[in-house]
Amino acid sequence: MQDEVDHGYMPVSGMELPRYAGVPSFMRLPIVDLSSEQAEEVEIGLIGVPWDGGTTNRPGARHGPRQLRDLSTMIRLVNQATRIRPFHIARCADLGDTPVNPADVADTLERVQSFYDRVRERRIVPMTAGGDHLISLPVLRGLVTGEPVGMIHFDAHTDLFEGYFGGFRYTHGTPFKRAIEEGLLDPKRMVQIGIRGSSYDMDDVRFGLSQGVRIIMIEELMDRGVDDVMEEARNIVGDRPTYVSFDIDGIDPSMAPGTGTPEIGGFTTHQAQRMVRQLQGLDLIGADLVEVSPPFDPSGNTAWVGVSIMFELLCVLADRVQRGQA
Repeated sequence: MQDEVDHGYMPVSGMELPRYAGVPSFMRLPIVDLSSEQAEEVEIGLIGVPWDGGTTNRPGARHGPRQLRDLSTMIRLVNQATRIRPFHIARCADLGDTPVNPADVADTLERVQSFYDRVRERRIVPMTAGGDHLISLPVLRGLVTGEPVGMIHFDAHTDLFEGYFGGFRYTHGTPFKRAIEEGLLDPKRMVQIGIRGSSYDMDDVRFGLSQGVRIIMIEELMDRGVDDVMEEARNIVGDRPTYVSFDIDGIDPSMAPGTGTPEIGGFTTHQAQRMVRQLQGLDLIGADLVEVSPPFDPSGNTAWVGVSIMFELLCVLADRVQRGQA
């Protein structure tokens, strides 16, 4: 593939403007207003959801998108492992942040869903940066209008809880139970990878198993290896539409400490990269990377891990866009 393209959606090169200079956008891409005519040209939109009103203990993920943008200036053009050049094969742009209401959960869910309604109407594939994990629910509400979709979910937690503090049903621990109930996700085409840590009562796991969710605990992942697990995950979601959700706390906190609910004994950054790369070839409708919380890692290393995983996700999304054009 030639190095030069003329579609106008390439990142600013570090050879032309130092990476510490300029206004930061996701991966130094053009910033495009979703309401503009230019948005009709965009194939993959990188979007921030700066909100953590679903957090039940340690807040801070509302600051994630800003720090992720800053650290993403280090991303270059080519995935050396897969040889995918996402910016060459798909028109990518930073669509900015969704509207949010830091004082109202219900209003934020509506605002975020409305934004993703327009993303779907524009036929843009979203790569989302959170925010806490509740943001996945309004994203799915905006993207899924017909049959429920499958999901491959990398996380330390199932996020299949019923509620918190007397039954409050919308927190970062409940999005995927709500998504199953609302017919957004097909539980028999859901795979959760890396689950671990202590538990309140295991009700979340029991619910998932009763619905047909494939829950792969971290011990099973480590015993079997990423290749075997990902082969099973691919078989479960099959060739039908699938969403990907990646919680940064799936990675061991020694490598990504900046998150609200860390759990020791997670997978490594390299294992995470290898698992995401094996999503290539699936019918992906979008992806998110959530729960990066800068106050718990001022060094920015967790955000660097996060944007590196975002780049891997972007590569498989771009490959999907390219295959759709063939």
